[in-house]
Amino acid sequence: MTFQDILYEVDGPIGVITLNRPKYRNAQSYRMLDEIDAAFGLAKDDRKVRVVLVRGSGGVFSTGHDLGTPDAIAYRLKLGAAAGIEEYDQFKKYNLDLLIAWRNFPKPTIAMVEGYCIYAGWMLAAAMDVVFAADSAEFLAGFVEYMSIPWDIGIRRAKELCFESRFIPAFEAADYGLVNRVVPAAELERETYAWAHRVAENSPDALRFAKIQMNKAQDAQGFTGFLEDSLGDYQAMRHMMGQEMRLQGERRLLTVDLAVKGKRGERYGLTPTTTEKAR
Repeated sequence: MTFQDILYEVDGPIGVITLNRPKYRNAQSYRMLDEIDAAFGLAKDDRKVRVVLVRGSGGVFSTGHDLGTPDAIAYRLKLGAAAGIEEYDQFKKYNLDLLIAWRNFPKPTIAMVEGYCIYAGWMLAAAMDVVFAADSAEFLAGFVEYMSIPWDIGIRRAKELCFESRFIPAFEAADYGLVNRVVPAAELERETYAWAHRVAENSPDALRFAKIQMNKAQDAQGFTGFLEDSLGDYQAMRHMMGQEMRLQGERRLLTVDLAVKGKRGERYGLTPTTTEKAR
C-alpha cells in the first residue's frame, strides 16, 4: 500500500507508523488520519506484528490539526460531505471514531513523542496505551474533540492547563500521568523500541486480555460515553464560535498562539522558557 502522509514499516514484531508531513510539522489532515487507520489495519491483519508504535518525522510528533493547508483542503473537497448530517458524521469520524478505534486496537500501542505534541497530537498520543517521550518534548492541552484530558491528567490539572494555554515539558506530563517514561532525546528511539520488543515477547492472548480489562475499567468510569457526549458539545460550540478561535490570517488557533507567546515570555508574569532561550 502506498501512503502520502505517513510511513509504515514492520520491524520484526513491531509495526511502525510514522507521521510524515515534516513541512507542516506533522499537522493531521484527513488524508493522514485515513492513512493512519489503514496502517493500523495492516498491523491488525499481520499476525507477526504484536505491537504498534506511532511516531513523527522531523523530530516532531504532531503540531495538531491541519487548519487549512492546500492538499488537506483538496482532500476534504474530494471526500465531498454535504452540509448537515453528512458533515457531522465526517467530523465525528475523523475527530472521535478513529481515535476510539485506535484506543481499542487489539494489540498494544505506544506513542513515541519528540518535539511538539499539540492538541490533535495530544489526542493521538493519549489514544495509545503507553507514551514514551523525549526529555525535550512539549505537550499542549486544550479545547479538543477527543476530550480524554481529564482522564489523562486529572480534572483540576486539565482545567488549569486548558484555561491558561500553557506548554508543559515531558517531565511535568509524566508527573501528571499522561507520559509513562521520559528518556533523553538521544536515547528515546533505542529505549522505546527495546520496550516494544520486550512486550512483543509476551503471549498475544495475555496482552489482548489485559488491554480489554484496562479499557473496561476506564469505561466503567464513563470514559467512552463521556467522549461521545463531549463531541456533541464541541460541535455545538464550534458552530456558535465560528472562526473566533482562529488567529486571523494564520493556520493557528488563538489558544495555541497564547501558549507560544508564553514560551517566549510575552505573557503576563512569564519569562522565556529554557527551550526558547536555547533557540
